[in-house]
Amino acid sequence: MFGFGPATRIYLAGGATDMRKGCEGLYGLVRDRLQCSPLSGHVFLFCNGQRNRLKLLVWDGSGLWVCAKKLSRGRFRWPQARAGEVKVVLSGEELAMLLGGIDLRQARYRAWYRSQMDNDGVDSDRTNTEQNDCIPQLSSAT
Repeated sequence: MFGFGPATRIYLAGGATDMRKGCEGLYGLVRDRLQCSPLSGHVFLFCNGQRNRLKLLVWDGSGLWVCAKKLSRGRFRWPQARAGEVKVVLSGEELAMLLGGIDLRQARYRAWYRSQMDNDGVDSDRTNTEQNDCIPQLSSAT
């Protein structure tokens, strides 16, 4: 498993993704659909429609990593993006729970101090509200 620092954001793509996509295809989805820089060093997660396969894309400074996981049984509980949003921001702990088969909707945060250093643009349900490292998304309300 990779170890990601506290400044690394983890973006989960909403909706289904064609799992036949490789480096170039996922790179294009990050750039065009998620409106982020694939070379930012942040982590991007994609899941198929059946929710039994996922792919992770991350730039390590010298090249792109694409990691895949296929479940033998069961399905991932993929968090849903808000209406009009295309991505959800996860913490490292939430990524570990998602990959471990835990339903994030049923998980609760305990009341203790959490640094706001990396969460300035993230509200309490982990949906990205600001994209400092992403291209601003156009609002459909305008």
